Amino acid sequence: MKKLILTGFTAILAFACSEKPENKPMYTLFVGTYTDGDSEGIYTYTFDANTGELSNQKLMAKITNPSYLALSNDKKNLYAVQETADFDSLGGGVTAFALKDGLLELQNSMGTQGAHPCHVSLSEDGKLAVANYSGGNVSVFSLNADGSIGEDPQIIDHKILDSVKTSHAHMAQFDAYGLMVTDLGLDAIKRYEQKDETFVPAEQASLPFVDGAGPRHFTYGKNGKMLYVINELNSTISVFENVENGNYQKVQVVPTLDANFEGESFCADIHLSPDGKFLYGSNRGENTIVIFSVNDTSGKLELVGRESVHGDWPRNFSMDPTGKFLLVANQKSNNISVFKRDVDKGTLTFLNEIKHSIPVCLLFE
Repeated sequence: MKKLILTGFTAILAFACSEKPENKPMYTLFVGTYTDGDSEGIYTYTFDANTGELSNQKLMAKITNPSYLALSNDKKNLYAVQETADFDSLGGGVTAFALKDGLLELQNSMGTQGAHPCHVSLSEDGKLAVANYSGGNVSVFSLNADGSIGEDPQIIDHKILDSVKTSHAHMAQFDAYGLMVTDLGLDAIKRYEQKDETFVPAEQASLPFVDGAGPRHFTYGKNGKMLYVINELNSTISVFENVENGNYQKVQVVPTLDANFEGESFCADIHLSPDGKFLYGSNRGENTIVIFSVNDTSGKLELVGRESVHGDWPRNFSMDPTGKFLLVANQKSNNISVFKRDVDKGTLTFLNEIKHSIPVCLLFE
């Protein structure tokens, strides 16, 4: 009998040990900044996906105003805009780094031929696009075999598209159909397709928005079927459906602010959860992350709620690779806030914060 009891206890103990919490890995977080304060460029932190803690801050590269970052799919190269008007005589710059043994090795920098570049993205076939905000244009570079930036970019000029409004290209992102560019100043998304080595206006060359909307950033849902655009100036999210061949029709517009909010607020960033069930957007002024659920059939949005960012002026935000945490770069309060994300409800719970001078872009390796 004693032997039987001991055997049963051993089995229970073994089962209990097998049920211990999953040991999640550590991740590298890149932080892009403005350098008109104490920041000197691009930093990294170690993010613990078990606890949600950031630690081990390192200055990886001294560079002026690396306000937006992009990482190659093979994680061998990192790219950063230099959001200035005086990188050279034509405007700002973009810089390529090689990632080697956890360090950033400078490869080269190129002028973007437009002032204040604010977004950079990569294509699957070796191209790099930069949106120049004040320059009102987009620079499309070819990449060399080692990931460095080629010379003589194609310049897509939006200044010539409207004689009344002032172009402010804010995001240029490659997709399955070519290149999509939000233009905050023109209240439009401009679409381009690639013919030979040149991008030209697509069949549906422009997606219109109401005057004063200010489309800023966007993301795709349902395998590219849906397009979600966050509008900086009127604090809304526009939902489009891809009806055929990359041509879109608008199906919904939702406000991002609480109906009782008073004062100025400007939207910034937008992201879907990894499972596509929830959409998040940042409000600078209301200082919140707004949360929507995504209808699995229609792709339309329904408000879940909003969460204070525990800081001022939430710029870019990012979910960690596990999808269980959301981190916010609060530009004016000089801190990065960490939230636990309920993957079933979409809600956020504040965990902690870390001080950092003028953070504006968060990118996980």
